[in-house]
Amino acid sequence: MARLIPAGREDREDATAFTGRVARWDSAGPIRLRADGELVRMWATTPFDTLVTRAVRGTVQPSDVTVHAGNLLAALAVARDDEVDPGPAIDAAWRSQLPPPQGWVTVDAVPATVLAGLAEEGATGARDRPGPAGAASTALLDTEVLTVSGAGMRVVINLRMVFALSGMGFAPALPGEEVRVSATDAWVRIDARYGAVVRRRHALLPLLV
Repeated sequence: MARLIPAGREDREDATAFTGRVARWDSAGPIRLRADGELVRMWATTPFDTLVTRAVRGTVQPSDVTVHAGNLLAALAVARDDEVDPGPAIDAAWRSQLPPPQGWVTVDAVPATVLAGLAEEGATGARDRPGPAGAASTALLDTEVLTVSGAGMRVVINLRMVFALSGMGFAPALPGEEVRVSATDAWVRIDARYGAVVRRRHALLPLLV
């Protein structure tokens, strides 16, 4: 049976906020919990083909387990015990590759207000030109809205990452607030105050056998 033990009240509230945002998209969606020293790194997929992540202080057993967002949210929000039962493990439901922990290069810092403005413009475009199912079209989501350069790298950010950042509430649009854009050869990451959005820079090629 899985067990999550946040280190303190603030860590529990942070975990609840992250899980609540994920569950709002899909209560049956997977959240992966991974032990990393004194931290538990929480990972989730999004409707925008990105990963989102946040680290809280605490422990988790087993050290790498995937659970339903809705079950975890209910346990964090309702149970009063320090030890949280996140529900049954659904490890087979996690099919996304995780990025490497090392090898990241900081490319640039961007004002959070710029990302908030891009998210608002993108939402207006989605309302004006909805896709076949009424949501944002694939073409709109793939729109490249920001390019940053630094440390010998040039990184392109599309609306998928901007929408995920906005939907998770990671970057408050406050004066002076910035997000950090980092990259490896294969991945790009936006780190904000309350979490990060991660996506592959290039689509994986199919294996030829």
